[in-house]
Amino acid sequence: MRARDIMTTEVVAVAPDTPVADIASLLLKHRISAVPVTPDGSVLGIVSEGDLLHRPENGTEHMRSWWLTAFTDAETLARDYAKAHGQHAVDVMTRHVISVTEEAEAGEIASLLDRHHIKRVPVVREGRLVGIVSRADLLRALVAGRSASLPGSAADDRGLHDTILNRARDEPWADIVMMNVVVRGGEVELWGLVASEEQRNAMRVLAEGVPGVHLVRDNLRVVPHWAYLD
Repeated sequence: MRARDIMTTEVVAVAPDTPVADIASLLLKHRISAVPVTPDGSVLGIVSEGDLLHRPENGTEHMRSWWLTAFTDAETLARDYAKAHGQHAVDVMTRHVISVTEEAEAGEIASLLDRHHIKRVPVVREGRLVGIVSRADLLRALVAGRSASLPGSAADDRGLHDTILNRARDEPWADIVMMNVVVRGGEVELWGLVASEEQRNAMRVLAEGVPGVHLVRDNLRVVPHWAYLD
């Protein structure tokens, strides 16, 4: 699944000269956490809730102690002042914007959000904004993907059986020699022996992740490898 499949195309955006108060109103009205700043269709920056967190209007301006101020360079102090007191989007926006193209894989986007501790990424085509992917969009994709694997899919029981075993063979933790997989009507039964609770749980997760599987019954027994020798 790619960005083009899950992105929101009706993006709420603002201009560089949009007043800060109007931006706050937009965030509340549309129940979103950030808006891109787009002067001409390109993404100049992004204003998030975090960018509006420390403001003198509501008494939340971040105040440094005198000794910390003494050791902070003038450039940083000036930038922080402009961000806290600026009245327009261009003053308070985050300028370093992480974006993706329409071809970005959902997994890649999820990794970007996690790695950079952000909640959304703009989607661009030839430098111009065409959509946005948020954590909520990824959650909706997860639900949609799960729905597609419910009963009624074209995968037959034999195909599911083979897919589960083939995936298990590719995993270094799985020992399928001591396991048996039975599939009936998309319902999977796992039988046999595993060496640990972790392997047992991982096998269940693997089976549940195969499209077309809608129920997994775990009948595996945990028997440490050393016990096989008794």
